[in-house]
Amino acid sequence: MNVSSWLLWGFGATCVLAALLAGSQGAGLTRMNIPFMLGTMFTSDRDRAKLYGVLLHLFNGWAFSLVYVAAFHVTHQFSAWFGAAMGLVHGLFVLTVAMPVLPGLHPRMASEQRGPTVVRVLEPPGFLALNYGARTPITVVLGHIIYGAILGGFYLPQ
Repeated sequence: MNVSSWLLWGFGATCVLAALLAGSQGAGLTRMNIPFMLGTMFTSDRDRAKLYGVLLHLFNGWAFSLVYVAAFHVTHQFSAWFGAAMGLVHGLFVLTVAMPVLPGLHPRMASEQRGPTVVRVLEPPGFLALNYGARTPITVVLGHIIYGAILGGFYLPQ
């Protein structure tokens, strides 16, 4: 494994993914704010939640890039196309598995089964995170495809 290439392109792909997701929210394509959702798991202070969430999202993206790099090495596939295919699977996993269980992990998020309370004030994502807008699944999947394509296209095995 080429550690310096992983550090560079894992971080770069993560920054691009974060920018695409933030841009899609800013453009009104989705109401989902992953850094805010992550940060409010640790604090109720909305301003600090944004900071904590951005740092956690960057760390998570960097850590997930290790899975991609491992898959590149196991399969001997080092291409943007293979990375994009992995990104598609990753994005679908986020929407179909991670988002539905998030209310069970998040201390400040309501769920589909129990509504909001004084503490649980965040809206649950719902199926495919559609509670955050009809275009949310598209932005999540496209963002992860681009993330994977960057990793697959630029990561150098040696």
